[in-house]
Amino acid sequence: MSAVAVRAPQRSNALARAWAFLRHHVLTGYAILAFAYLMLPIGVVIAFSFNHPRGRFNYVWDGFTWNNWRYWDGVPGLRGALVLSIEIGVLASLIATALGTLIALALVRYRFRGRGATNIFIFLPLSTPEIVLGASLLTLFGNRAVANILPLGFATILIAHVMFCISFAVVTVKARLIGFDRHLEEAAMDLGANEWATFTKVTLPLIAPAILASMLLCFAVSVDDFVVTYFNAGPRVTFPIFVWNSARVGAPPQVNVIGSVIFIVAVTGMVANIVWQIRRQRSATA
Repeated sequence: MSAVAVRAPQRSNALARAWAFLRHHVLTGYAILAFAYLMLPIGVVIAFSFNHPRGRFNYVWDGFTWNNWRYWDGVPGLRGALVLSIEIGVLASLIATALGTLIALALVRYRFRGRGATNIFIFLPLSTPEIVLGASLLTLFGNRAVANILPLGFATILIAHVMFCISFAVVTVKARLIGFDRHLEEAAMDLGANEWATFTKVTLPLIAPAILASMLLCFAVSVDDFVVTYFNAGPRVTFPIFVWNSARVGAPPQVNVIGSVIFIVAVTGMVANIVWQIRRQRSATA
């Protein structure tokens, strides 16, 4: 038998194995590439937070330094903008989650006149372009009668953020309530619990993960918002507005530092929530 005849089956077997490997792992490879594509900009932001730019723009790598992290508030106005964004984000997420949870409970569990219209109105902020939403709110707050009572500033930013965050809260909590087993509440009331005890001891603990997820989502959306805030901020400067103003004259690396910290905190909170849910499920089944 010739060497060519021996190599032909070996080559075909190798091609078959390669094709089988590719066929079984193509989805995994695609997922890895898609994840790398999504994480690449974040990786660049984190990497350039350690850059030591020679000029005002942090676009070219010039050297490694820790000073950006040590003196993260060395840029005038950065600390105040960050504190304002965090204050607005915390208040907006708490208010929107509380209102959104009550609205979701009403929409899922009760039949009332206007229920369909309420569902439509809840989804309107999600489908409306932000520039339209921001301009409409500016028209409302810019009205002479309203402006005399409520000038543009902290209050108008908070109202605007609560308005579009409620939609995210309702959607998140409503998804959990749709699959909620009402027999658990009925069993608690059959055992003597009143409505408030049933809600606090049975309903609230079971929907708590959705409420926490809603709160984190609202906080992230609020801190990240620029368009609506820009229309209704007045003289106040949030962190996204500060980044916008800085990018026109020079982007300091401290902006990358704050962005990296926000990303790390968000990922840590998400992972902690997942771990907590897994442990809670294991303890419930044990």
